[in-house]
Amino acid sequence: MRAIMVANPKGGSGKTTLATNLAGYFANEGEDVCLCDLDRQQSALRWLAFREPELPAITGYFGGNQMSVSMPRDPNWVVLDAPAGFQGYKLNDFMRAVDRVIIPVVPSIFDMAATEDFLSALRQDLGGRMAKIGIAAMRIDPRTRAAGMLEEFLRHFDIPILAYIRSTQNYVNVAAVGQTVFDPPKSRNRRDTEQWQKLLEWIRK
Repeated sequence: MRAIMVANPKGGSGKTTLATNLAGYFANEGEDVCLCDLDRQQSALRWLAFREPELPAITGYFGGNQMSVSMPRDPNWVVLDAPAGFQGYKLNDFMRAVDRVIIPVVPSIFDMAATEDFLSALRQDLGGRMAKIGIAAMRIDPRTRAAGMLEEFLRHFDIPILAYIRSTQNYVNVAAVGQTVFDPPKSRNRRDTEQWQKLLEWIRK
């Protein structure tokens, strides 16, 4: 079993969008995948409840009431959707337990300020294990000034931006029916899935 956690202390950064679509990717690859929701609001599990049974299967698991790390061991992949404000010893325990951590960042002053504090705390706690962390730039075009600002902001952390996820209604539309951009028909969302390739390659290393 390999585990990926999507985390950022700032609400509205795109954590659940990343987590659900990652689970959809693995399911469509024929992998046994579990979507673990650590948020008391259970947004990821509410999304999963809309998923039609004929689509590639994703197992759901609620871990929001855990006092210590506990994850399903049977699936090939576990994708954890962390809540906003996730911090302290509990966050640190999960950080150490997972194989990869993806931090979604929206290129705004408020989001980057919250992320800077978060990354500084992680660097202090994880030390040499920062290589397990990658950034997904959310709702942004890499050719814009905002992208350049985000890249400059992240440079001193030496953490790679692994995906630029564009702002599109495609993610909203598929989420409304329990789907992902990786679900059939694949040609419908090809432009979006292409943006994930570098991130997916990094996850599988």
